[in-house]
Amino acid sequence: MKKTKFLITVLLIILLSNQKILACSILYYIDSISGKVFVVNNEDYWYNVDAFVKIEPKSKKEYARLWYGWDKFAQGGVNEKGLFFDAAVTPEQKKINGYGNPNSNLGDDILANCSNVIEVLEYLEKRKIGLTKSHMIFGDKTGNAVVIEWVGGEKKLHWIKDNKLLITNFLLSDTTAGNYPCYRYESINKNIKELESTTKEINLLQIGNTFRNAVQPPKEIEKNKIGGTLYTSFINLSDMEFVLSYKLSSEKVLKLDLRKEFEKTKKQKLMLEDTK
Repeated sequence: MKKTKFLITVLLIILLSNQKILACSILYYIDSISGKVFVVNNEDYWYNVDAFVKIEPKSKKEYARLWYGWDKFAQGGVNEKGLFFDAAVTPEQKKINGYGNPNSNLGDDILANCSNVIEVLEYLEKRKIGLTKSHMIFGDKTGNAVVIEWVGGEKKLHWIKDNKLLITNFLLSDTTAGNYPCYRYESINKNIKELESTTKEINLLQIGNTFRNAVQPPKEIEKNKIGGTLYTSFINLSDMEFVLSYKLSSEKVLKLDLRKEFEKTKKQKLMLEDTK
């Protein structure tokens, strides 16, 4: 827990005033020495939503999984097989013929039915999913990861390269569409390079600290409406560890052993505002 508090403290150091509030930064990373797989996600949004973590138990047909977000839709999550997903808003694209946006909780559906990245791609194709305002990132504990985008009437895949896969809010397939260049994307990449040049075996704490320039402290954007980094999640897919900091707080930190949580037989809904 001391390491966790140190991580949150570091994240609070940098205060950037030129960042967009409604944004995301998501990283899938493999340590070249240990082979361990880590995921870090910043969810930047309005502070007045009732954010939560939901844990669904295993059933005969569905995998146990954890997802986080607000309202009725998963913004990101992980399942018992070590499959992770998240998504980020991107410049709007034209709908692809024969494909469409889902009318269900797509993230939960994927985590319930897929065990790895390849199965996810098959599942999306079977359902003819083609998002018009977002791209998605998927990674599993084997070290396979991909970003899927639907751009210019085509499905585009960007596979992991050099042990990392990073997205923010511009399309990797078409940077001219908007939201590029992205300071958050550039700063995280720069911090990763510096870390790799000075450290042999990298852990979750260290890779999490590469987001230190990407957090957005709370501020009033509209009258009586506060926005900023709503939560930051840190996942060790190899050891099934989950840590989440709510509203950049060193006190509201949720830490879970996913193996134990996925053995439970009852559903759980953990309101982040109640985290201690």
